Amino acid sequence: MEEARRELERMRRSSVVWRELRYERVTGADGYDGDGHAARRAAVLWALQYDRRTEDLPLVRWLAEQEALCRREAPFQGLTEETELVGFLLAEHRRVEDVWLHWEMKRANFDTWCGYDIEHLFAAGVQATVGFVRDSAHADRNDVLERLLDEAGEPYVSEEDLAEWAQRERSRFPADSAAEDPLRWVQRAKLVGDGELARRWLDRWAAGRQRDKSTLSQLRYQLADLGAFAEAAKAQRESIQFADNPWDSASAWQSLAQLERQAGGHCAAWEALRACRRALDGVAGWTAVGLGRMYVEELFLLAGSADAELADVVFTEADRQARQVPGLPLVVLQAAAEAAGKVGNQARAEHYLKLRDAEQRRIDVEMSRARS
Repeated sequence: MEEARRELERMRRSSVVWRELRYERVTGADGYDGDGHAARRAAVLWALQYDRRTEDLPLVRWLAEQEALCRREAPFQGLTEETELVGFLLAEHRRVEDVWLHWEMKRANFDTWCGYDIEHLFAAGVQATVGFVRDSAHADRNDVLERLLDEAGEPYVSEEDLAEWAQRERSRFPADSAAEDPLRWVQRAKLVGDGELARRWLDRWAAGRQRDKSTLSQLRYQLADLGAFAEAAKAQRESIQFADNPWDSASAWQSLAQLERQAGGHCAAWEALRACRRALDGVAGWTAVGLGRMYVEELFLLAGSADAELADVVFTEADRQARQVPGLPLVVLQAAAEAAGKVGNQARAEHYLKLRDAEQRRIDVEMSRARS
């Protein structure tokens, strides 16, 4: 945060340097596109959260424009904490003309359309906003009015609703950094690439907490995201006790198998997959649902990564189970082909490669139709 505060002071001294925080599409080492300045822009937003000034409105607006652009261009879409934070900071200024900027963030993608609160658009006041938009000649006037008003022409939000929302958002984004939930610092540390700091905050969050279903689920996710797969598997194994029906049990064992495989515990992963299969016996029609396909995929992935003797055993089971599950997706067929090659079963490798190529052609045709 010291570095973030220094960066904010630079931004306050000159708008010329704002461009250093602009959205810039870059391709990462993993081959996926992302925003090359996302972490630096986020750090300035965090500093603004804990040091709010009226004169920062132009900077907040510029940052909001970059977030809207990022959400619109992001390959995986999504609604990030940074988008919601800049929306909150902008809303706190209560300027009616910012309704158009909130609208840009609201309509940036499917996730923002569903998750970016409509109250952002009403931030300057319900009646003031409706009147401003109604009297405007802005190109988006009609679209915005349609979103603000119901079929009877009444606002979707009352002044009381807006006040309650604003209070909730102030609690969610406190002005004092010491009031933050440690999990927020975990996420922020991960965003800036400091895994060690993220782990310290995660340990602080977990210390003394009751190891209930919610805590264990959060631990499993965060530890896996930090690459601590063995510890994530331990948390997942502990959480299996909370699975109270066959579906949840099968899902829990499948997740455990994935984590054990990622941790290099191939024998433990195999035992988890065997338990998953037993649980699936209690799930009606499991071969026709996503959970069944995920189970088969995990079998093939384990066969492709385990040592030779275990790989043979797992592949034989994977191949047997795959015959029962129709409509295996492209990613599963690819894993199957690779696993067959790993165990030296050329005939099955060619079989899955043919299925994979046929599925790819089907997808290409569907995508071509969608574009035309």
